[in-house]
Amino acid sequence: MGNDGLFLGFDFSTQQVKVIAVNDSLQVKYECAVKFDTDLSKYNTQGGAHVSSDKSTVTAPTIMWIEALDMVLDKMKTDSFPFEKVLGISGSGQQHGSVYWKTGARNTLKNLNSAENLKEQLKESFSVGDSPIWMDSSTTRQCQDLERAMGGAQNLANITGSRAYERFTGNQIAKVYQTKPEAYSDTERISLVSSFAACLFLGDYAPIDTSDGSGMNLMNIKTLDWSDECLKACAPNLREKLGPVVPSTTNIGKISEYYVSKYGFKPDCLLTAFTGDNPSSLAGIAPSQGDIILSLGTSDVLFLWITEPHPALCGHIFGNPVDTSAYMALLCFKNSSLTRERICNELADKSWDTFSKSLESTKMGNNGNIGIYFDVMEIQPLAVGVYRFNDKNEQVSSFDKDTEIRAVIESQLMARRIYSEMLGFNIGENCRVIATGGASNNKALLQVVADIFNSSVYVKDVANSASLGAAIRAKYGSKGFDTKFSEVVKDIEEPVCVATPTPGSQQVYGPLCERYKKLEDQVTKLCSS
Repeated sequence: MGNDGLFLGFDFSTQQVKVIAVNDSLQVKYECAVKFDTDLSKYNTQGGAHVSSDKSTVTAPTIMWIEALDMVLDKMKTDSFPFEKVLGISGSGQQHGSVYWKTGARNTLKNLNSAENLKEQLKESFSVGDSPIWMDSSTTRQCQDLERAMGGAQNLANITGSRAYERFTGNQIAKVYQTKPEAYSDTERISLVSSFAACLFLGDYAPIDTSDGSGMNLMNIKTLDWSDECLKACAPNLREKLGPVVPSTTNIGKISEYYVSKYGFKPDCLLTAFTGDNPSSLAGIAPSQGDIILSLGTSDVLFLWITEPHPALCGHIFGNPVDTSAYMALLCFKNSSLTRERICNELADKSWDTFSKSLESTKMGNNGNIGIYFDVMEIQPLAVGVYRFNDKNEQVSSFDKDTEIRAVIESQLMARRIYSEMLGFNIGENCRVIATGGASNNKALLQVVADIFNSSVYVKDVANSASLGAAIRAKYGSKGFDTKFSEVVKDIEEPVCVATPTPGSQQVYGPLCERYKKLEDQVTKLCSS
């Protein structure tokens, strides 16, 4: 691994605990993982989770995550990993999961015995044994209660960056308080998955950071502190149980003596605040301010680095994980690659080459034809079904093959642009779209991205972006956050430009986006009636 110092990034994701080590040039020098379903099959998880019979309650065994960390560290030791070279550690955790430390657990954390593993010492440290995670959707009533208490969904979004969502931690805490009052009373500290993981390394309760903390419906995104009104609406004594919230660019302390004795870490190994997997992925892709990250996958996800947030009833505003003066916006769309694949199978003989040639054969704007393709209930808007409109906004039953193929791509990407602008993002020639994910190798599709966003499109293939982002943030922490983030990531390979806007594209898609939104609003009303 050379003589460089190393930086570790741990990712406590839905399906595994993974670690990567990078050197000062951010080259990956080591990685290993423990997968819950296979390596820890005794917990009987599917996809890393326990799902109730009605599919609404979704949890994961807290102690499973701890045992996975034991296994990862033991694997590293078996591989003769040079723990003594590690200068800094950070981590990420699946967003919105919550951990409930039992009264007395802090004392256990502070007095870990290096002769024993973490699992045996911490197995009795939790008042709630199975942690609610992001797939849980059982808190609809708590969401309604919170929005009512805060004066409506938009007002809650103005304060916390998001309207109430079932998976968000404040609503999960409210459910624990209401359904398990004794467990809540016996809870000394509530952590997110990210700060829980940080606790394990710190040997003490670690603070929640502002990036992950803004995914709870509890933090004021302007003051970067807990909102007392939101706390009161969810459960009593919550500020005390949550502890402080700190900027994501905070070094929270040095590694616990447990790891120094057991594995050979240096006593001065720094810990940088752990954060959520989505903010950590933003750091891992190493964007610049103003960039759009468009992940084209089973769900299309947009990460936006913004300076002036405009909270809306769609999407989320989070704290920025590498710049405390900025924000990160996130949008997720369900009808994405599977819808594109359906059209490809039906109209292009399951050939993406045929699909792309058809897309390239039609002109920008599709002669005014617009399609809306929601094979399943969409997130924004709440609508389902397939709808087609001609250039006169008249609904029609079908399009010809080439029109249909362009319509599905244009409609999806116009929606991505429209909702990005609603959250305060300025689309245009001065921003870059960085495309990742499975569809980012389709040049014809990326040309439509460039034309609709009126922006150059770059591609960047980043494996394990959450754990890489954690390692990058560990390096950032070792520099004391005095340097700019761009300087920290200067050695990372730059994304490659693959498409630029076609001349005149903005004149076509500016008005077409306005038409699309009006038609989408009509469809939404139709679905809700």
